[in-house]
Amino acid sequence: MTTIYYGQVMDVPDSPFTGGELRSETTALTVADGIITSRGSLSDAKSAHPDAEVIRFDGILIPGMVDTHVHFPQLPIIGGLGMPLLQWLDECALPQEAQLSDRTYASDLASRFVGALARAGTTSALVFGSHFASAVDLLFDAASRSGLRITTGLVVSDRNLHSELHTTPEIAHEEMAGLINTWKGQGKLRYAVTPRFSLSASEAMLQVCGDLFTADPELFFTSHINENPEEVRVVAELFPDFGSYTDTYHRFGLLNERSVLAHNVHPTAPELRRLAEAGSSVAHCPTSNASLGSGLFPMSAHLDAGVQIALGSDVGGGTGLSLVKEGLQAYFHQQLQTEGHPLTPAHLLYLATRAGALALDLPEVGHLGEGMAFDAVHFSPVEGSTFEYVLGQAPHASAALASLFTLGTEADISAVYVDGEIVSQRSDSSDKVHTALSLR
Repeated sequence: MTTIYYGQVMDVPDSPFTGGELRSETTALTVADGIITSRGSLSDAKSAHPDAEVIRFDGILIPGMVDTHVHFPQLPIIGGLGMPLLQWLDECALPQEAQLSDRTYASDLASRFVGALARAGTTSALVFGSHFASAVDLLFDAASRSGLRITTGLVVSDRNLHSELHTTPEIAHEEMAGLINTWKGQGKLRYAVTPRFSLSASEAMLQVCGDLFTADPELFFTSHINENPEEVRVVAELFPDFGSYTDTYHRFGLLNERSVLAHNVHPTAPELRRLAEAGSSVAHCPTSNASLGSGLFPMSAHLDAGVQIALGSDVGGGTGLSLVKEGLQAYFHQQLQTEGHPLTPAHLLYLATRAGALALDLPEVGHLGEGMAFDAVHFSPVEGSTFEYVLGQAPHASAALASLFTLGTEADISAVYVDGEIVSQRSDSSDKVHTALSLR
């Protein structure tokens, strides 16, 4: 089936950190079997495909957004304000995560979580799973039905958390292997080896993770790093013979181009060099960093070292699933630093789309050029909203995109597509959003 989409399309195919620019044009995208087969004039598209349905859209169409760090269990605890990281974990996050031992609760939350991702315009995500294999299994099942591109895995820890979240290296290996065997490569699903962080993982646990990760080149690795000064201090005490927090992962073979480390607010120069040499990426989670008081992300230092950066919503420690909001906060954080990297709207769109796609080894998504998968988000401002007014007054494309990042919300998302299929759609009659889980 061939469909032609015609309207204002914005994307950033090449990194603006190295000279790439915003591409904004009123254009026709011809989509066949979920792939963009041509991009150009409407007359040419209609001539080539006279029987194709033509969908004209208002507002702005951008690529599907890519979240490189988001916690599945934490959806119900968004808004836990006023605490630093370790206190917040103890009082908010860990008690919530223990509830996922209940399969009924975990199943309901999994469906709500993937639906919420789609409504936020996130089409691909690296998801921190659960400490319970049964809950991760249910998350994979919900993700497979959602149509989203999801990479996730069992979260493993054997110390310094609540006891009900602890496991042993032997059980962790068995459960991870079982989930990998069942779900890896099923549709749009991939598996990520996921120790929670070195603070809660012994050397034996990290070794098990490293053994699995290095044995299979299709696996991903994700964890936390250098988020909070107290966390960094405790990790240094737990690993006195290691040179840095980064080394606690590197020594077990956990750093390569398929590794994504969340936060990295307080890295040393040698750690940044190590990450760059490994080709690993960092998920920048600005709202969480601000909410938990973790600090301002040193973007310039990462860029100078050659470390790839993308965006993560984090969720429980942040303020929601919107990568539009994360992009705006990333801009604010750089504005507040003497050595901050100045960001334009093009940078924000790149960080929310193509940068994440590259970090997650998804070369087929992240922009809307020929040959790419049609993963897209249609922003159509709510009638009468300030966003609608400001967008209509925008003097040029960059200003229009700035209005999207400044004023755009979930309510302004009309439709979300993955491989040309609608995975979330706003109902014009009721202003409700119906996700793929209810449509399919």
